[in-house]
Amino acid sequence: MAWEYGIVPYDVDGEILSCYSRGTTNETLSAQLAILTGKSIHLTRVEAGELEPLLMKYYPRGEEGGKESRFLNVSDDFLTRMINEAKMLGSSDIHIETYEHRCRVRFRVDGKLVERYAVNHEEYPSLINKIKIRANLDIAEKRLPQDGRINHAGDQEPFDIRVSILPTLEGEKVVLRLLAKNVGETGLSTLGFNKEQFQLFRQAISKPNGIILISGPTGSGKTTTLYATLREINKEELNVVTIEDPVEYTLEGINQVPVRESIGMDYAIALKTFLRQDPDVIMLGEIRDGETARMAIRAALTGHLVLSTIHTNSAWGTITRLLDMEIPPYLVANTLNLSVAQRLVRLLCPACKRIVARGEGDSDLERYLDADITRYAVPTGCKQCFYTGYKGRRAVYELVPVDPEVRECIKRKGEAAEEVLQAKKVLFLREGMLELTRSLQTSPEEIASYLLS
Repeated sequence: MAWEYGIVPYDVDGEILSCYSRGTTNETLSAQLAILTGKSIHLTRVEAGELEPLLMKYYPRGEEGGKESRFLNVSDDFLTRMINEAKMLGSSDIHIETYEHRCRVRFRVDGKLVERYAVNHEEYPSLINKIKIRANLDIAEKRLPQDGRINHAGDQEPFDIRVSILPTLEGEKVVLRLLAKNVGETGLSTLGFNKEQFQLFRQAISKPNGIILISGPTGSGKTTTLYATLREINKEELNVVTIEDPVEYTLEGINQVPVRESIGMDYAIALKTFLRQDPDVIMLGEIRDGETARMAIRAALTGHLVLSTIHTNSAWGTITRLLDMEIPPYLVANTLNLSVAQRLVRLLCPACKRIVARGEGDSDLERYLDADITRYAVPTGCKQCFYTGYKGRRAVYELVPVDPEVRECIKRKGEAAEEVLQAKKVLFLREGMLELTRSLQTSPEEIASYLLS
């Protein structure tokens, strides 16, 4: 209705509903809206360029032009349409949540959550049950968390959805993680390494033994990097095994094992078993504790290549974390091949980004930019990027290869580490992000947390 009539309501005062209107305030439109809403209508004329962003924000619809109501109608095939829309927008997750006075659906697009729909309180339980049925979960269980999986047909190609249900104070919250089937086809050359970093990474994964650790917060693309690496080294003559929590993407020719902590199948136990399976390459989903770290080092010492992730803020921070886990420095130095840190940075929408000269933008951020950055781009927002100003993301990497100089530094427990890394001309995350700003691919506000640190 909002799109058809070209209106956005902005105020209600008793029986009077005030709306912005696209270029018309005629009595016929007011009369039709009065019948539909049951209120007297007051129209305020605005230009189409002012109204369309409001329509996109509060009454979003797909690019193919199908009109969507902000409130989901559970009687329709809303679940399929909602998932297809999320996939079309490039969303990684769908959050379905309930509160005391409202229920909502949010999509995570380019790392940020955006509200797309509201759900009536009365229809919310039906929505949750439909999801549970498709994920083969217990619809009667509402007190305990549940995890499941949905195989969704999709508009273009089938894909899997990981389902997580969490009981909250006001009801059950559901998060749907959309898993692309083609992630296993992602190549290393498309990830975002520069030329020198790409060569370092290829050299590290070509070694027959040692450990490669990838660090970063949740949602920084570590899993994509791992799967691209597995695809690169997955050859007929190698036995590749993985232990993951959970297995998100299936790869042909690789033995993938899911973690089942409820029956004692954790990372450490699986790794012990892997060593009796004649592996060449072992991938651990995550190193969470000292025991798992020690088992990974043991595997590397006995002639295996080990890939894993760890939660630290920098590539050198990974080495510090291993030392904090009471791993002897000489073992870290002798087994670690490469430490990688990565982040995902949103890229500006090429259709609407605006280039400004230094001095015309945010002065608080500009003073942290390198002196040679005399101009940069800022977000504007248009229909193509759903008025966010950003479209797509790119990984930024920080690599610390463990060569003889770095190895000696680790044995000295990180003494003079900063000088060693500077001598190696390591490209830090901050410098990689500044390079994206310099090339007008992202904005200073997107990398603000790194500029100010």
